[in-house]
Amino acid sequence: MSGLPMSRRGFAGVSAAGIAAGVLGLDGGAVSGAAGPADGGDWDPERPMVVTAAPLRVQPILMYATQERREAASWRSWGPINNKEAAAEEAARISTELATLAAGAGLPPQILPVATVTTVEQARKVHEAEYDVVLLYPATGSGGLLTACFAAKPERDTLIFVRHRSGPTYYWYEALSTRYLKTGAEPQAASGKGDRHLLGEAPNGTVNGAVRPSGQNVPVTFSAGNHGPVTIHDVCVDDYAEVLWRLRALAGIKNFIGQRIVALGGAGGKYDGTAPKVAREKYRLDIIEVGFDELVKRFQAARADARLVSRAEKWTEKYLAQPNTTLETTQPRVANGFLLYAVFKDLMREHRAPAVTIGNCMSGVLPFAQTTPCMVLSWLNDEGYAAFCESDFVIIPAGILLRYIAGRPVFLHNSTFPHRGIVTCAHCTAPRRMDGKRYEPARIMTHYESDAGAAPKVHMTVGQEVTFIDPEYATGRWVGFKGIIRANPMLEICRTQQDVEIQGDWKKLLAEARDSHWMMVYGDWRREIGYAAGKIGIRWVNVSESS
Repeated sequence: MSGLPMSRRGFAGVSAAGIAAGVLGLDGGAVSGAAGPADGGDWDPERPMVVTAAPLRVQPILMYATQERREAASWRSWGPINNKEAAAEEAARISTELATLAAGAGLPPQILPVATVTTVEQARKVHEAEYDVVLLYPATGSGGLLTACFAAKPERDTLIFVRHRSGPTYYWYEALSTRYLKTGAEPQAASGKGDRHLLGEAPNGTVNGAVRPSGQNVPVTFSAGNHGPVTIHDVCVDDYAEVLWRLRALAGIKNFIGQRIVALGGAGGKYDGTAPKVAREKYRLDIIEVGFDELVKRFQAARADARLVSRAEKWTEKYLAQPNTTLETTQPRVANGFLLYAVFKDLMREHRAPAVTIGNCMSGVLPFAQTTPCMVLSWLNDEGYAAFCESDFVIIPAGILLRYIAGRPVFLHNSTFPHRGIVTCAHCTAPRRMDGKRYEPARIMTHYESDAGAAPKVHMTVGQEVTFIDPEYATGRWVGFKGIIRANPMLEICRTQQDVEIQGDWKKLLAEARDSHWMMVYGDWRREIGYAAGKIGIRWVNVSESS
């Protein structure tokens, strides 16, 4: 067998509202006022990031046809899997391969037992099971059986694995074609504002060459609830690494759609007031709005709790004692940040939400907390949650999807004008655990614009490859590109700042939306984002397509 994944990147997704609170690290009863973290009752920088993802349920299907020898006749198709004995051997091989795949994934998918199918009726029976993705192994069999094996509900997906050299050659290595699969541009190739040809969508909203299991071409609007027909881009030949990255993308979709997030101070959208409505309707985000009056009440209770104040002071000492951590503001401002952190965690636990955002950060928080929420968001991201400032639902959907496809913290930042292939990224709420494991060096300073509170200046790794998403407001068109961090300057701008070299045609970014927010993550995730975007109706434009 060839191509089994030796992945350097973890398989991860986000948490939907229905995930057990214990998985989120948010279990435990709330106390009046503010409560400390529920995950052991302590803040611990050495604890691995919490898992906030529901596993992807994968249903493998081995499809074959029994073929009996006939004298003086052509009695068999390509491939040797044409009897029960050969099928049993192949099913065992598939089970072993998928066990290896799951073992090599950071967060393993839930692999269901291999279903062996020889008839349409058997295929329909398999679809009665609870699964997210069909992983179809079409060894032999008819076209009608093939389409009957495709996932039966529009919000479920189908991947197809065929063998060339990784085992017994499949008939459908030869027979898969546009007769059965939707055609069209690969997601990464989409370009131009308003491009509707993403994944083969025609300008009139129909799908070019789309064949549903019914055998009919039908209009399709890709969305949270309709991921469209099976496409030529859902096929993998021999290589399980190709399977793994697609599963990663699909896990991101599963957990992104319907994500619950607490919005402190209400939900907004920078330069686009429709953003919260779009997030709720297009992506089904469950946005729980909590007013500042409630936040003030809880913080005052936290400050009156001597036990919690003592714990916050100890957490502060522990945080500042970490290697490569320098304090350049006052220690009480950091300690007040830990009190605010406890309040945030209490609200997240009560609402069973693995994500949080806060708007009106400075004027809304500084007067009562005597600090800024910058460190709070940095700590929560480093723990494994999704935490964002400014309550900007233009960028938050992209951040949630990217966060859980990559399985590591993401950095929401302001964008700047590209020049000579360079762009500067800057904000005051950066995570430090950018690779999901180790902490980057940081200076703990004041928040830049207010010159108050506490905020991290994170020194990200020079030479690190990073991925960006730049949404065109709330239109559903996302621009992405790859970059390389070249410097951590100290300009008079937001504290964490990187000069990044844009990979690809940087001039294409000149005409894109800026003076808004972008999202950055360590690693190259354009392939996964583009694949996921195409499934749910996001128009994806990859500026670094050739790099």
